[in-house]
Amino acid sequence: MVEVTVLPNRFRPGIGPPPARVAQRPWLPQHARHCPVLEAGSALGYLVYPPLRLDEAYQILYADSKYHLTYFRERKPGQWEDVFRLTFSLAVGGGSSYGMDLAVKDGGEPPSDAEVNELSTALVVPQHFGQPVGAVGLRGSVDFRTPEGWDTVYCAVANQTSPPVPSCLTVRIETDWYSQGTEFRYVLQSGELFHVTASEPIGQVFFVPRDEVTLREGSKEDLAEFWRQNDAFNQEKAADQLAAPYGLRYSPLYQKRRQAKPRRSGDKPAK
Repeated sequence: MVEVTVLPNRFRPGIGPPPARVAQRPWLPQHARHCPVLEAGSALGYLVYPPLRLDEAYQILYADSKYHLTYFRERKPGQWEDVFRLTFSLAVGGGSSYGMDLAVKDGGEPPSDAEVNELSTALVVPQHFGQPVGAVGLRGSVDFRTPEGWDTVYCAVANQTSPPVPSCLTVRIETDWYSQGTEFRYVLQSGELFHVTASEPIGQVFFVPRDEVTLREGSKEDLAEFWRQNDAFNQEKAADQLAAPYGLRYSPLYQKRRQAKPRRSGDKPAK
């Protein structure tokens, strides 16, 4: 058993859903629910959510080399209102410095400096805007500390096919010694908009050991055994078919085998 320490977002502690391991992706076709290897891939690691309350949301627009962050509140059920907009202008020539302008709609109540500072640091990482061009770093609701010899991989949500999402950089950090704030760095195209709500994950993390992996050339015997097992499984799979309520035929054989096999050394097979 590997134990990873979960720490709250430094700037908005305790706000936002906790990390979750979720196998389903509701936007995939229904027959994907009968694909155990797909769901196992989706459940790898943990989904991470933004540090938002359920009545909060924000969106980021990248346009004209500037980043426009609009913060929303749900005043009544289903009625969202933009509270203010922050425009981040990067320094000429690059670098981590930036200018920030606040805009409030006519008749709106300007937020306090403390609220603007909290949101601008808790939700995004302005120092990383534009690295590379169009990049924006989104903070998660929690940070992680891994045990000795384990790293954290930060990436986009696995198997998310719709709605379209911007490209996301994948990074691997030695979080057993380096204090890395959870950040998912997306790269927006000019004019692209990214909408963030409390109930939708902004990324996924995997925890991996730092052990080196070596590859060896398989022997003729290895190859023959590999394809023998493949052919035997396919024959058994063809004979073990079920029909879903909506007509799809599928085989539960892989799931049966998976549940019956020990997961790691010392485990007992599932009953």
